[in-house]
Amino acid sequence: MTHHEFNFDLRQVVFALSDALDLVGVDDVAHGKRVGIMSANCAGVMGWSIEQQMEMFDLGMLHDIGVSSTQTHQHLLQEFDWPRSREHAELGSRLLSEFPPLAHLATPIRYHHTRWEQLLQMIPGQLTMQQAIQANLIFLTDRVDTFAAPHYGQYLFDHVEGIRQRVLSVSGSYFAPELVDVFIAASRAEAFWLMLEPRSIQSYLQDQLGHGAHPRVGMPQLRALAYIFSRIVDAKSEFTATHSLGVARLARFLAEKMGVGQDQCDKLEVAGLLHDLGKLRVPDDLLNKPGKLDTHERQIMNTHSFETYQILRKIDGFGEIALWAAYHHEEPDGTGYPFHVPEKKLSLEARILRVADIVQAMAQTRPYRPGMTGEQIKVFLLELVGKGKLDSQVVDVTIANLSECIQAALPV
Repeated sequence: MTHHEFNFDLRQVVFALSDALDLVGVDDVAHGKRVGIMSANCAGVMGWSIEQQMEMFDLGMLHDIGVSSTQTHQHLLQEFDWPRSREHAELGSRLLSEFPPLAHLATPIRYHHTRWEQLLQMIPGQLTMQQAIQANLIFLTDRVDTFAAPHYGQYLFDHVEGIRQRVLSVSGSYFAPELVDVFIAASRAEAFWLMLEPRSIQSYLQDQLGHGAHPRVGMPQLRALAYIFSRIVDAKSEFTATHSLGVARLARFLAEKMGVGQDQCDKLEVAGLLHDLGKLRVPDDLLNKPGKLDTHERQIMNTHSFETYQILRKIDGFGEIALWAAYHHEEPDGTGYPFHVPEKKLSLEARILRVADIVQAMAQTRPYRPGMTGEQIKVFLLELVGKGKLDSQVVDVTIANLSECIQAALPV
């Protein structure tokens, strides 16, 4: 099979993956988009170019890229100036700086919880004025969204004046006075607030995707971006450090052993990196629960692969990647979740990813149990094949190459 040069629309990929970041809100899943819409709106009031307004929207969407914990999210929502708020800003900045197409967003994201009076002292040494203004505008709209959050879906206009007064009260200390003036001017329009309703957000996203030519990224860049998002997901639980990377590496190793073409191996590796994206919506205490989940908790956990599917299916060219990633809990006997796909509809790649996910979890040491030995893994895999839970062909190849599989599954 010839090797194709895949390329994907970077904006589409970023929009879809920002959906994953917003899942951390659990019950409120549009924080990043609302911050982006408000920031772009304020940039428009300042007379910035369409490109600069779009950059503010991107900053808003990705500003919380360092947040995967629902606990952290709660602190950021409930406390105006949480003492540990800089940690996620610095992590997000580091992650973005590793990906050249988005590295220009790293500095404003690093300082999006830094008070204006502190930012002023960093110009011109650490920051340009433009970066300071971008970071501070994200800080302002981020806090506005947390003030407004309890009132979305109710009559928000009853609370608008109170929100504006809260922002005015910290002008000059937390926020640049000129940005406060811009926000006060922009937020006089009812449309400023109506744009933050779910239907309006969807229309806004469609409009954004329709703007101008979008940069394209090839498979190596896509893999690099998928790796960044896998680290966000895996950071959510102390049990799962490097889980997604291990699954991706093992899935690729098995696929190559089974004669799968290079293009499909590339896509399968991306599916492995992104297979647990939907876990961002699972509360931390559930993921970290050492004991057995009760029925209600299990139902919450079982939604994660469907959430992954909902995110990935929006990206053109991701048809197979989305399905393979979403099917990693489907079983040949049709009793898996969330789709109950029968065996004949599970492609080889989906069956490989399922085995890779299980082998990685068994080999990895977790706080409540040590990693299993090769012999224990072998016995367990054969048991699952006997029950119709795993594909026998993939398991045979895994057992035949067990030490290499375990090595691939446990990245150093």
